[in-house]
Amino acid sequence: MTGARHGRVLVVGDIVTDVLAAHPAPLAPGADTRARIRVTGGGSAANTAAWLAAHGVPVALVGVAGGDAAGEERLVELGRAGVDHAAVRRAADAATGCVVVLVRGDERTMLSDRGANALLRPDDVDGPVRAPEVAHVHVSAYVLLDPATRPAGRHALATARALGRTTSVGAASAVALRAVPDFVDLVRGIDLLLCNADEARALLRLPAAGPAATPGTDLGTLAVAVAAHVGHAVVTGGPAGAAWARGGAVIAQAGGLAVDVVDATGAGDAFASGVLQGFVSGADPRAALRTGTERGAAAVTRLGARP
Repeated sequence: MTGARHGRVLVVGDIVTDVLAAHPAPLAPGADTRARIRVTGGGSAANTAAWLAAHGVPVALVGVAGGDAAGEERLVELGRAGVDHAAVRRAADAATGCVVVLVRGDERTMLSDRGANALLRPDDVDGPVRAPEVAHVHVSAYVLLDPATRPAGRHALATARALGRTTSVGAASAVALRAVPDFVDLVRGIDLLLCNADEARALLRLPAAGPAATPGTDLGTLAVAVAAHVGHAVVTGGPAGAAWARGGAVIAQAGGLAVDVVDATGAGDAFASGVLQGFVSGADPRAALRTGTERGAAAVTRLGARP
């Protein structure tokens, strides 16, 4: 790991409203299904920023929220959480992004409307990335996966690297990654890539987990393979723990924690915040993995993606 860097973490990506519906019984098509329903702040980037702020890391968020009441509510929430959202643009004629999350145990089905998030432009990120207090830039993969916002994500990473900032990307969705075959080229050379095992297989163009999965693709093997394209790679496996690789070798591993899962929404963002906090401070990778694992485990024990 590189030495300690003191400064602000800049997170680039989505801000959404999560409508969470936890239903213990299977859905009953054409009829009512009892559920616990909550409306909360969401979005991978916004969640990661909130988790970082909750643990004392100076953090700012770049994104686009709608000019609607939901956009105002999301920004108020982020401000109360300690996230600097001055660089979030309000798009007057657009609706704030929204995701309906159907939760049953550790399974989730999501209906997504990116809304104003799809309007992110390179000029939205240029000034914030260049701010002298920024030490590290973290980009949600959703920005890179959407052709409309990909230029903004690429500009953020390229500008950060040119200025000597460290960079990271949090992978977002294995299904979406398989639809973008050149994704590895979009992140090549960044300092840190975080993904789960399914996302790692998608990025490496390996078969999905199951009977047809490539033999030997444990977390460590996957992390080493991903790290061939970036400086550091962290691959998570839920209860199986996580592995951190650099330069062709696994440099740290952590076991998973056994907890009762209520809602896995935002668990990856919580985990990412622990690893990022360790990475930007120059902490030992093993300690950073433990912190990330603890936060991810805490996140799944309650409904909602924020701390």
